[in-house]
Amino acid sequence: MGDKPTSEFHAHNRDTANVDRLVAVLDQQEAVDGVRRLRDWAQGALGVRPGERAVDVGAGTGSQIRALALLVGADGDALGVEAQPGLRAVAGRRAAEAGSTARFSDGDAVALPLPDASVDVVWCERVLQHLSEPERAVAEIARVLRPGGRVALLDTDWATMILHPGDPGTVAALTAAARSASADPYSGRKLGERLSGAGLAIDDRGSQALIQDQATVSWPLIRMLTEECVRLGAITEAQRDRLYTDLAEGAERGALHLSVTMFATVAHRPE
Repeated sequence: MGDKPTSEFHAHNRDTANVDRLVAVLDQQEAVDGVRRLRDWAQGALGVRPGERAVDVGAGTGSQIRALALLVGADGDALGVEAQPGLRAVAGRRAAEAGSTARFSDGDAVALPLPDASVDVVWCERVLQHLSEPERAVAEIARVLRPGGRVALLDTDWATMILHPGDPGTVAALTAAARSASADPYSGRKLGERLSGAGLAIDDRGSQALIQDQATVSWPLIRMLTEECVRLGAITEAQRDRLYTDLAEGAERGALHLSVTMFATVAHRPE
């Protein structure tokens, strides 16, 4: 693919001016209990062992590859592949501050800088939803896995988004806006078929609803989606104002609900 970015998301976020925003978003996401639970489940299902070589494709700020580095130990190797130079710098700094052996490399999900059959464990979280060619990324993961090597794919399925209360038409416009923000809003439900299509054998599947209520809801996200709908003409300003009122009243009586489901699939390359 040369210098062509793998998605509009990646093209936009290669801009170093976005690094602080990206780091803040990733840190906020990683603090969500549901994300932590699904990560713990997937990590357990992988069964990472000392001495193995682990790779995180789309390592972000490096939190997960640092966790894998602890599992592979001093005799293993933990590499985070991250195309965004600003995020890669943050990941390297945080690893050094934590005394982690994790290291980081530039690289594209569809052209991993690794030899064939050279990796024991691959982790790839919330990356495929942003790619214009996710199948190529999964094929790359299959290529670098040794026979018996394992992979965990985790991704959000934005088509599962629920917002309550509110006028059904207005809420539908918001959920449509959330879907349009991803190259593939159905990515979470497609993990199994993509792994099978790359010749890998499915071992287990898991999911976690990421639920926000009146105490934890991301009002900036709701406002961003709502204002975008107004800008596009999908809803009127009156509908926007009514939705804000409905959500505020719902929050007061403990009825507010915002959720989206993340899925995880663990597979291995047959011997």
